[in-house]
Amino acid sequence: MNCRIDRRALLLTGTLGLGALALPGVALAQAAARGFTHSVASGEPGADTMLLWTRYVPADRGAVKLRAQIATSADFTRIIAEGEQITGPWRDHTAKVTLAGLSPDTRYFYRFVAPDGSFSPVGRTKTLPLGDARRFGIAIFSCSNLPFGYFNAYGHAAARDDIDLWVHLGDYLYEYKQGGYAPAGGPIGGRLPEPAGEMIHLADYRLRYASYRADPDLQALHAAKPMLVQWDDHESANDSWEGGAENHQADEGDWSARKAAAMQVFREWMPVSETPWGSYEIGTLATFFRTESRLLARSEQPDVAPLFKAADPVKALTAFRDGPWHDPAATMLGSEQEVWLDHAMRRSVQAGQRWQVVGFGTILGNLTTPAEAMSWLAPDADPRAKAYVQAGVLAGRLGLPLGYDSWGGYPAARARFLKSSQAMGANLLVVCGDSHNAWTFDLAQDGKAAGVEFAGHAVTSPGFESALKLDPKVVAAGMVKANPELKWCDTSRRGYMALTLTPDQARNDWVFVDTITERSLKASIGHSATVQRGRNVMG
Repeated sequence: MNCRIDRRALLLTGTLGLGALALPGVALAQAAARGFTHSVASGEPGADTMLLWTRYVPADRGAVKLRAQIATSADFTRIIAEGEQITGPWRDHTAKVTLAGLSPDTRYFYRFVAPDGSFSPVGRTKTLPLGDARRFGIAIFSCSNLPFGYFNAYGHAAARDDIDLWVHLGDYLYEYKQGGYAPAGGPIGGRLPEPAGEMIHLADYRLRYASYRADPDLQALHAAKPMLVQWDDHESANDSWEGGAENHQADEGDWSARKAAAMQVFREWMPVSETPWGSYEIGTLATFFRTESRLLARSEQPDVAPLFKAADPVKALTAFRDGPWHDPAATMLGSEQEVWLDHAMRRSVQAGQRWQVVGFGTILGNLTTPAEAMSWLAPDADPRAKAYVQAGVLAGRLGLPLGYDSWGGYPAARARFLKSSQAMGANLLVVCGDSHNAWTFDLAQDGKAAGVEFAGHAVTSPGFESALKLDPKVVAAGMVKANPELKWCDTSRRGYMALTLTPDQARNDWVFVDTITERSLKASIGHSATVQRGRNVMG
């Protein structure tokens, strides 16, 4: 495997011990600690700017002014830029300072200084290139569920010196109560997130972020590389949309209040600006587009469950397929963001950027349930699982998708995006997460190539292997056979994607960690796919 590991950088930035999250109460201790409690992070890089993050709690838990410094060496003898921010309990003592005046394509050291003269841990970061760029490496993550195992994918990427930026496409954490979405035998390594209950209120979200951010591998990655991040549903509640969520019940209060708390805490605890979407120029090589497809404008997902209980399910599903399913008003992004993305991508194409890379939370490629999927279930499978797969097979025969919480539930919006990309002549690369499994698609619209999608597997969250007890290669072969856009998949392993951009080729590696049941940096490339510029199909 050609993944260069900088072990010195890993040791430098790993601020917690190997067994930190196995210790009882570590999350609560981290949340109640004083001083710099959760190391440092950087994000939303530009060619001459960088956003820096930390959390500092003074002894009196009141307001405090912090100074951010960025330098070209670890001893900070030559400080390039400085900035200050006042923080306090109104923002959970987190601080974000954006510094300018930096040089493009340059690695920097950064830190924060407290009023008492104490220093935060030292982080590393790197600005984006300006002008001609020959190579750029991006690590791509999604779906990191603390109880299901160790975040070895983060640790592995943190130690690589060929990764310039990391992107998290959502489900950075999960909202459920302890044991609500966890292994049947209990959390791996005693990794229980706080609070014990589901995160609903402002204090719940803050403590859950404090819990996750205590993880040593996550801290190491944050301190080693700049990031781009966008939320998906579990940063608020499962299957969320503008007006509600599957995992929000009436006795949990007003959805608007919960949504506002989730958005506020995300912006407190993550190295992000206040803008919900944005574009980032990687020299002349590419533009990366960060999107928002959950909480601001997404229409409610179609509910097809009642159709299977109709007197004639085939008739009911056919009517849905030919009518409501194609409602042009149903949207993932909302009209404002759709127009912004269209215009921003056109500017990228007209400027001669070699690639247009769009990050979405959920899968864009078409997926249906294969007819033979019933044979994948064990004879003693749960009746609910059998009913679910049987419904999926019936829907698949009628051309309806595997699920509706992805772009499969919004075909008119999907068509608008792909047609727009085709019309402007984009070299489209879509990256996404959410499904916990690994996929790659040749995207098409109106029978013509539109781009390529690389869909990432989870850091720890379980995939198809948790429900289907058979050889994953059988599942993969059946899925590829049943879905023309799908060219490869893996439904059983965890890890991350590593996207390498060069002027004429993009290569995506699916990196699979050896284990998530114990802490380890062992991993290997399980599959690679390449795209030549100008083709919009793999190969």
